[in-house]
Amino acid sequence: MLQVRNIEKYYGSKNNVTKALDRVSFEVDDGEFIAIMGASGSGKTTLLNCISTIDTVSAGDILLDGESIAALPPRELARFRRERLGFVFQDFNLLDTLTLEENIGLALSLNNTDPETVQRRVREMAARLEIMDVLEKFPYQVSGGQKQRAACARAMVAGQSLLLADEPTGALDSKASKNLLEIMTRMNRDMGATILMVTHDAYSASYAARVLFLKDGRLFHELLRGERGRPVFYHEILDVLALLGGDVSDVI
Repeated sequence: MLQVRNIEKYYGSKNNVTKALDRVSFEVDDGEFIAIMGASGSGKTTLLNCISTIDTVSAGDILLDGESIAALPPRELARFRRERLGFVFQDFNLLDTLTLEENIGLALSLNNTDPETVQRRVREMAARLEIMDVLEKFPYQVSGGQKQRAACARAMVAGQSLLLADEPTGALDSKASKNLLEIMTRMNRDMGATILMVTHDAYSASYAARVLFLKDGRLFHELLRGERGRPVFYHEILDVLALLGGDVSDVI
């Protein structure tokens, strides 16, 4: 589905340039659940922003289903964001003046989808994410976990093929985090959602099937879960994180 090819990202002026991403390459297959980890400043959020087209690459290319994102004209790029990508952020990004039902269906409504279809899709997604009982409430009336599930529903309600999540459990307590991660796992398994999740948390990353580790803007290691149980995978992730302060060659 997704091909990231030797992308580089620079920030700053000619005399003070920061290289946030350094020749990063990897591929994501349909239906994969991948976590991206790394220390603060490692480039993981920059990478997600480039994939989501919030930011642009300085060099290299990103392809979705064989089509270069960088080559899309503005109108096609807007449609690409609306129809192909779903976003989940740490701070939910829900509109306080709308109910959860209205928040989830907003993009469909703005896209001139008929009201019956909007309601049907919203309720189907809300049922999957177990928030049917709070659809009529406003964001300030529900828990953080319910807000984040509403954000996930909004991200997938239009049939988006790629879900990008930036620290989705960062504002949640441990119970709400576990519930959200289990729901994301079901979205991946039962709905075929392809998920790319940035996280600093090894527990969250252990729900993924593959973990990519960034250091100083470079992709230097990956772990595949395979048939191993999540607790075993969790401890393997911790082992790699323990080496992040060492030389990259120690990990490869």
